[in-house]
Amino acid sequence: MQTYKEEFIDFMIECDVLKFGEFTLKSGRISPFFMNAGAYVTGRQLRVLGEYYARAIHEAYGDDFDVLFGPAYKGIPLSVTTAIAYSSLFGKEIRYCSNRKEVKDHGDTGILLGSKLKDGDRVVIIEDVTTSGKSIEETFPIIKAQADAEVLGLMVSLNRMEKGSKDISALEQISEDYGIKTGAIVTMEEVIKHLHNKNVNGRVIIDDDIMAALSDYYGKYGVN
Repeated sequence: MQTYKEEFIDFMIECDVLKFGEFTLKSGRISPFFMNAGAYVTGRQLRVLGEYYARAIHEAYGDDFDVLFGPAYKGIPLSVTTAIAYSSLFGKEIRYCSNRKEVKDHGDTGILLGSKLKDGDRVVIIEDVTTSGKSIEETFPIIKAQADAEVLGLMVSLNRMEKGSKDISALEQISEDYGIKTGAIVTMEEVIKHLHNKNVNGRVIIDDDIMAALSDYYGKYGVN
């Protein structure tokens, strides 16, 4: 595992973004872990998060894209901070774009925030995490309705590695359904490998009890 991935896992724990215990997900599943990107709240945290996303996106796409699209609401700050980091780290000006939940009919009208989409734009969608892929069902038509843009792919921070509606992960299903490249800064497999029985600031994050709960959960919902 690359060093930056291990550092990102520790960063999620430090920011209290990735938690272990018992959580009821929107899907109704009872999960032994939960990730909440809304817990990144300080300037430093957002700056560092943008840098991790920028590195992962650069590794996947190089400089061969034009726009970062962050679906409302959590995708808005992700697209902004990553566009800033991309300029700083790689010297490439990437435009950011997000959607509004409601269309604005005065002033800066329309459904988009940030840059308008143009015909020929190459777009990378940026999100925190995807469990079922439903958000892409909403996002893809929004992008396509604004311009003849090419969606290259989707980057999330954590691949939960759970089955979607088919016997493959949500990210794999999105890639299959939309013909785009999908990726994550880290996967849960990498998280578990890095944190199992590891002492972080005086506590073990994934002890044997949590490991047993994770094994049971992935036995039911995980992908091979």
